[in-house]
Amino acid sequence: MSNIFLAISLGIWFFAIYHRSKYFLHMIQIEGYKNNNFKKWINEFSYKAFPKKLKYIFFGIIKATVICIIALIIAKDEIFTIIYMLLWIGGIADSIRFKRDKAKKELVFTKRAKRLFASNFIVIIIEILIIAFILMLLPYEKYYTYPLALLLLSTIYYFEPYNMILANILVAPVEKKINKYYYDKAYNKIRTFKNLKIVGITGSFGKTSTKFITSTILQEKYKVLKTPESYNTPMGISKVINNDLTDEYEVFVVEMGARNIGDIKEVARLANPKIGVLTAVGPTHLETFKNVENIMKTKYELIEELPPEGIAIFNYDNKYIRKLADKTFKEKILYGMEDTEKLDIYATDLEISEFGSTFILNDREGNSVKCRTKLLGRHNIQNLLAGAAVAKALGLTLEEIAKGIEKVEPVPHRLQLINPGTGVIVIDDAFNSNPVGAKAALDVINQFKDRRKIIVTPGMVELGEQEFEANKEFGKNIANVCDYVILIGKNRTKPIFEGLREMNYSKDKIFVVSTLNEATVKLQELVKPGDVVLFENDLPDTYNE
Repeated sequence: MSNIFLAISLGIWFFAIYHRSKYFLHMIQIEGYKNNNFKKWINEFSYKAFPKKLKYIFFGIIKATVICIIALIIAKDEIFTIIYMLLWIGGIADSIRFKRDKAKKELVFTKRAKRLFASNFIVIIIEILIIAFILMLLPYEKYYTYPLALLLLSTIYYFEPYNMILANILVAPVEKKINKYYYDKAYNKIRTFKNLKIVGITGSFGKTSTKFITSTILQEKYKVLKTPESYNTPMGISKVINNDLTDEYEVFVVEMGARNIGDIKEVARLANPKIGVLTAVGPTHLETFKNVENIMKTKYELIEELPPEGIAIFNYDNKYIRKLADKTFKEKILYGMEDTEKLDIYATDLEISEFGSTFILNDREGNSVKCRTKLLGRHNIQNLLAGAAVAKALGLTLEEIAKGIEKVEPVPHRLQLINPGTGVIVIDDAFNSNPVGAKAALDVINQFKDRRKIIVTPGMVELGEQEFEANKEFGKNIANVCDYVILIGKNRTKPIFEGLREMNYSKDKIFVVSTLNEATVKLQELVKPGDVVLFENDLPDTYNE
């Protein structure tokens, strides 16, 4: 009889470990397969890695195992083993989470994910073999050997997130070899396109929008390939070069991202740009960079990797980039909206409405043209100026640039104006908020006079030691603009709440919810025609409380 229940127990266990492993595969994928990021997630969200119910079950199994073995030593009766197994099966089955909140970004079973998943089960099999070896060393008595075996399997199940880390270490040499193959292939391929004009774009923020803007403007004269979405890593860019780049393209626009010193250098050496654009430097990814000086150094790697005849393009409105521009002796183009006498490309007479923005585009030679755009926000005008600077460097006239600017569509989730036909204006700025972007978004909705303003936000992340104060300041700024506030995540939004209350903002106008779905329900209760709603930031599933 015990053997039958053991078989059932093993079946339940394999089913449970599969589901738990799949969940952690999803989380480590969101964290970019980086063990340090995943370990940080485990520590910060331990209640998700080790739910309260699972803790009770696991420690209950430990107690039950001790009691069962003592009972079996006193009276060797199979009934104790069977009762234990029934309790164990019930506990493990009850711990399986069949239903989770709908993910914002679903698990994608890429080849890399499949390799890691397989590696994870190799780790589990090795652990099972170790358990079998340990049990073989003990005097065999199935009545207590079975409970002991199930306890050890429970331990594997409970500590599964650490198995995923071990699996990632195990598969790392394979991934490194695969990555090198595709990197080298892309490195060699792109150098065969002798006439290809390559533009590299980097910055703490604004780089994705600037990439889309630049590509759209350049299409007035050239056939343009750009890296899609937020492809900005060596592997993402290698994939685009290997799969999409052909000799039909005249310009290749490459977004370059970084979380550590040296990242931009690696990407720039791969893409080999002749034009480099620095959009902004600010306090983002401080958990890895530690300080703004390291961010400046990393972003400047793009300029250092340009050839002697290369062109460096700088957002001169940004105080950090201004320092980098002033020390640069390569050919450079300065753009912005301040200190216009020092600039090569600049905007004046900016006007923002619910339909978009208008401004005058000027160059150093005294030429100017009126531009219309669907984009909102001062920082989006700066991104348009970056695109205009690249276009001018590549021979487009101001008139061609203005035509391109008018064709630029809002990048999804980046101050995107949405009119759902209900009389409510929705501004979607849900992608990767930062202090500068969040303030710009508030400035935009403040332009909508005589309308109620509602913000939905979980706050900002990855700001290191500055995160609390930055979110508190964000709360103070919200208090000056918004009529209602919906905060997502009680713990994460505490500093925003504090900032609001310091400005004597009414508690009755602050609503704290746990998820975006709950925020949407609350919003439907509040909103009415004529309102303006700002969605500021949307954190990945790993941040769900």
